[in-house]
Amino acid sequence: MSLSKEEREIVVGLELEKADKFIVEAETVASMNLWDVVANRIYYAAFHAVSALLINDHTEVRSHKGAGLVFGKNYVRTGIFSADDGRLYAKLQDLREKSDYNLVYQSSEAEMRPLLDSTKELIDKIKAKISEQ
Repeated sequence: MSLSKEEREIVVGLELEKADKFIVEAETVASMNLWDVVANRIYYAAFHAVSALLINDHTEVRSHKGAGLVFGKNYVRTGIFSADDGRLYAKLQDLREKSDYNLVYQSSEAEMRPLLDSTKELIDKIKAKISEQ
């Protein structure tokens, strides 16, 4: 996808808005104890933030798995983001898939509440990295 500088800035901004919106949704459904939905929303919040980072850096991926692989390769392995950040992103993706598709798995508050806070921190780190450029 070839974008002008202005178009790239707009798309990055829209991705970050989506990340923020999904964090708000996660907090809302957490107050209703809908932990499987929280798992879904925090993964997608992180996914849109990572997508913003990739788009900002002119990196195109075509799948959720691709976004995770490129985030790991280009940002975690290079030390731009920590190994913990990479593990968090992978865990969020795994939990989202389990909570959405595994009939016997149920997310819990004990599992999801700390991940909600960690996801907010990751999104803040991504925003700071984008702002540096």
